[in-house]
Amino acid sequence: MSLDETDATPSADAALPGALPDELRAELIAFRRDLHMHPELGNCEFRTTAALKARLEKAGLQPRVLPSGTGLICDIGPWDGVTPALALRGDIDALPIPDTKTVPYRSTVADRAHACGHDVHTTVVLGAGLVLAELAREGRLRRPVRLLFQPAEEVLPGGAADAIDAGVLDGVGRILALHCDPKVEVGRIGLRTGPITSACDRLEVSLDGPGGHTARPHLTTDLVTATAKVITEVPALLARRVDARSGLAVTWGRVESGHACNVIPQHAELSATVRCLDLPAWYAAPDLVHAAIDEIATLHRAKSEINYVRGVPPVVNEETSTELLRDAMVARRGSYAVEDTEQSLGGEDFSWYLEKVPGAMARLGVRRVGDTTRRDLHAGDFDVDEGAIAVGVELFTAAALLDRNVL
Repeated sequence: MSLDETDATPSADAALPGALPDELRAELIAFRRDLHMHPELGNCEFRTTAALKARLEKAGLQPRVLPSGTGLICDIGPWDGVTPALALRGDIDALPIPDTKTVPYRSTVADRAHACGHDVHTTVVLGAGLVLAELAREGRLRRPVRLLFQPAEEVLPGGAADAIDAGVLDGVGRILALHCDPKVEVGRIGLRTGPITSACDRLEVSLDGPGGHTARPHLTTDLVTATAKVITEVPALLARRVDARSGLAVTWGRVESGHACNVIPQHAELSATVRCLDLPAWYAAPDLVHAAIDEIATLHRAKSEINYVRGVPPVVNEETSTELLRDAMVARRGSYAVEDTEQSLGGEDFSWYLEKVPGAMARLGVRRVGDTTRRDLHAGDFDVDEGAIAVGVELFTAAALLDRNVL
């Protein structure tokens, strides 16, 4: 089955203007590959920002770089100061991991890779902006649209908070985003009303004791055992102090203590992520985690110091915005192209925008047709079927034209 074939007949809205011309499709693929070859970490996306600015200006638009020096916004259409704008958000940063693929557009920067699909997100928003700008010049765009290219999504608590402080939501009535999903086949999107991602926080713990000889652990604080108990018992204790449906989970990623087999150390360090499926439990999580760690550490005579770093709340898709994405995809590619998706335990700082305005995030299928290999994000071999770029552009373009806020 090709990308343009479905098992359902598109609705009458399939006649919407804004289909992606072949020339632009090829240009966007080349743009994405250039970004992929030159990944930049959060708040360092200067080359990416410059490339976006240059292309938007070439299209006759007036992009504005964010105060941080990376990321930008660009307004399109009839900004009359009354009609609320539709914002389309793309995140532009990469990850600090090596690119292990063997492709012509492999990363040229050591230990840096677009392994989460942000290069695709960015290219989709750019492409939608170029199409919508042309429609605006023809008088066929009925509401204002703001393109938002956001830096530092991968840096807790996320660049969205800084972007909001810079005023990117001023005049915005709704915001949409998408995220690459290697579990969804190209040509399709996954949608879910309500929570679609998890809250994600960072936890740093230090445990201290007087140290001593391993021959006499009863005379001191057996710090390694205390550390092991914190690692194993804190998650179990939390599981009995919150509703299991909240999905509150502490997962340890780093532990360091000691240097010799016969010396009880004086210091240990642990790092973890704290993930949660719903907002009430996320609000309560810091106090619950602090209490659980202190309780276990005190039991084993260890002194604890806890640094709980707030990350991001869950992305909670608003119903009307989710249905707008559904209507847009059905209009372009038929009902076949939309599937339900589950809530992910991954974090996403798009959630901060949804604390301010209604909106929704779709999962963009990037898995090649017929590919049964299990793939995941944040892996060095992550890649996409680039046909997904056209799908994303058409989705956002149709959403901007169908938004009922102005009908």
